Amino acid sequence: MIWYPYEQMKTMKDPYKILDAEGVHLYTKDQKLIDSISSWWCMIHGYKHPELTEAIKEQADRFCHVMLGGLTHEPVEKLSVKLQEFLPGDLDYCFFSDSGSVAVEVSLKMALQYNTNQGRKRPLVLALEHAYHGDTFKAMEVGDDEDYHFAFDKKEGVVHIPTEISALEEAFEQYHDRLNCFIVEPLLQGAGGMRMYDISFLKRARELCDQYDVLLIFDEVATGFGRTGNRFVADLVLPDILVLGKALTGGYIGHAVTVANHKVFDAFYSDDDRLALMHGPTFMGNPLACAVALKGIEIFEREDYMSKIRHIEQVSRREMEAFTDPRIKEVRIMGGCVCVEVHDSRDLEGFQQFAYERGVFSRPFLNYMYSMVPYVIRDEELIRIFDVMKEWFTLEHI
Repeated sequence: MIWYPYEQMKTMKDPYKILDAEGVHLYTKDQKLIDSISSWWCMIHGYKHPELTEAIKEQADRFCHVMLGGLTHEPVEKLSVKLQEFLPGDLDYCFFSDSGSVAVEVSLKMALQYNTNQGRKRPLVLALEHAYHGDTFKAMEVGDDEDYHFAFDKKEGVVHIPTEISALEEAFEQYHDRLNCFIVEPLLQGAGGMRMYDISFLKRARELCDQYDVLLIFDEVATGFGRTGNRFVADLVLPDILVLGKALTGGYIGHAVTVANHKVFDAFYSDDDRLALMHGPTFMGNPLACAVALKGIEIFEREDYMSKIRHIEQVSRREMEAFTDPRIKEVRIMGGCVCVEVHDSRDLEGFQQFAYERGVFSRPFLNYMYSMVPYVIRDEELIRIFDVMKEWFTLEHI
């Protein structure tokens, strides 16, 4: 029996069974659905993209996996070189893993050991309120969302602050000599409620991290590859460590990477074996994942996805920015994300099935109805998603 995620198994409704998928569409036995959330935000190229499928097939004809312990291979070498060219600044050192949560764990481990290797004890992590960084244990500890992690109420070694510069400055003044890192979802906090904040907060964070030699970590698992309207928020403010996942492989295979700058890497580079980073996920650098990631980045650049994302944002603002209803608290739009926050979560009960019956797959959570569409979506498909959202609020029964 399948144990499904984020569900009370005793009371959950039967999930929709997908028989096929292509472009922006999912197919069940009785419905063709526009996927409005890109399978948890990762399918930026859509489904069944012929070039991505072929990249996996070609690599599978050679070999599907070898460990990186004592071995290497061309796809991982090429992807590392490509990321070094593709990413800003001196984010040059790629440590691969198999999921975003694990990549976050690696970043936090790097930050702690960065200080330990220099003989400093800095046990604290600074993080944001409403943060979500994944469901592994250290990721949950730096997270701050009781709806996901209420069973883990004792969180030691982490300080949470709001996205306010005054709170940021106060935290550094109080804890700077004990902080090993500050980890953020930059500009857009995803699972914490699609919360959006200003770049000035991150610019000030960079200044304070430089002043006190605290590592700045950007968790761009969700925000990377254009979701905020920027290629990466790291293009605007440069972190010491960048975490990527989800869209890294276009959603075709689970894979992630933790990318460190020279300062971080140099703290581990030594004749002393004890200073090495002792970490090694079995499927890190998986050749199939690396091959499809390389092809996905090629498509992202060749097809000028940033122009596609700017257009998606323009249409989103035109269709949704002025939409109001007494039940709506706020409509937020950034890049490829639209969020409709309601005052009462009960006002969204039944929306998923309502959308399904009108040809849209949506998965609202808590007080949030949202879209994070594949970048290959056509205008009429995007507008259809928004029309279904708006139609919901015309119903008398909610």
